[in-house]
Amino acid sequence: MTNPSFTGCVLQVVPELDTGGVEQTVVDVSAAIIAAGGRSIVATKGGRLETQLTRQGATVVHIPVHSKHPLVQLKNYHALRRLIRTEGIDIVHVRSRAPALAAIRAAKASGVRSVATYHGIYNAKSAIKRWYNSLMTRADMTIANSDYTRAHILATYPKVPPERVISIPRGIDMKRFDPEGFDVRKIMTLEEDWGLTAGDGRIRFLLAGRLTRWKGQELIVEAANLLRLQDIDTFAVVMAGDDQGRGDYTQGLRDRIASYGLSEQIRLVGHVSDMPSAYTACHFALAPSLDPEAFGRTAVEPQAMQRPPLAAAHGATVETVLPGETGWLVKPGDAQAWADAMKAAIQMPEADRFEMGRRARAHVRDQYSLPLMCERTLDVYRALLILNTRPYRL
Repeated sequence: MTNPSFTGCVLQVVPELDTGGVEQTVVDVSAAIIAAGGRSIVATKGGRLETQLTRQGATVVHIPVHSKHPLVQLKNYHALRRLIRTEGIDIVHVRSRAPALAAIRAAKASGVRSVATYHGIYNAKSAIKRWYNSLMTRADMTIANSDYTRAHILATYPKVPPERVISIPRGIDMKRFDPEGFDVRKIMTLEEDWGLTAGDGRIRFLLAGRLTRWKGQELIVEAANLLRLQDIDTFAVVMAGDDQGRGDYTQGLRDRIASYGLSEQIRLVGHVSDMPSAYTACHFALAPSLDPEAFGRTAVEPQAMQRPPLAAAHGATVETVLPGETGWLVKPGDAQAWADAMKAAIQMPEADRFEMGRRARAHVRDQYSLPLMCERTLDVYRALLILNTRPYRL
């Protein structure tokens, strides 16, 4: 990187610190801030990632920033102003809508710069929800997690100056998602848990994501049935994810799988924490979301693991997947199109699959690596630090 130094103090504000993409990004950026010479403070309700933050040298301050209650919001505003003053914070980075009102107002009242990151697409079906979502555009700079998300922000809020909205895609940890770093014992354990036989010659597809209709599991069941009707059964689909209380949806999936006679082809295996091993145990990934993804890590992580994805051709996946080079882009919601794409993957020669996987990892390394995301975020901080030396006007 051209300019690794950063001397400021950044306060990241995130509702909770339990496992999740937003929370992990807070940890990753915090580590980058400290490595570059800056100070990292996180205001949050708390959570299991708190220990990881403190071990890397960050300071965690417990404030109920997850609350939407007006009285709590007012208290949070004053607490954040005190924190900004006592810790000499230069930049406030808001990671969610709930704390945005108090945090951005506290930053402005304190004369320091603010950043807000759109980690997803916030739909608005009412004027109140639209106003609530707009809080994320009130910062000095708004970071979108993809070009698709950036376009959504500018289309939804046309009064926001385009130069104040920048696209910084989510970063993938290439060390964690390393196709050469697998443990054979972990792979064998997964295969046993999934009820799959090693070396059975079947092409395996991994569909990772919580069990909910918009993630497209039903669509893949229909596509698998279309393959079965063509007497193609040399494949297995592993659906990894829990239903988070959507038991009716899960049971409906099981019933449909059984009615089609696909119990040998499709496995619902529940939550999987070791995703690198899960990708390693399969040949391809499926990302069939019915609604557009704001970023769609389940189309990017498998590319890092040299496992080409078949992804729905909408949202940010049209940015992250290069059709014919690193994977497939498939018509959203079209079972026949998905059956055709899966058939092409099943019939792909092994050497071609390996070459596509090699290109996929190189693509992620060049465009979506964790160091690249962190350095781009630090560049935003550096630019705002320069602005901090000038009179504060909005």
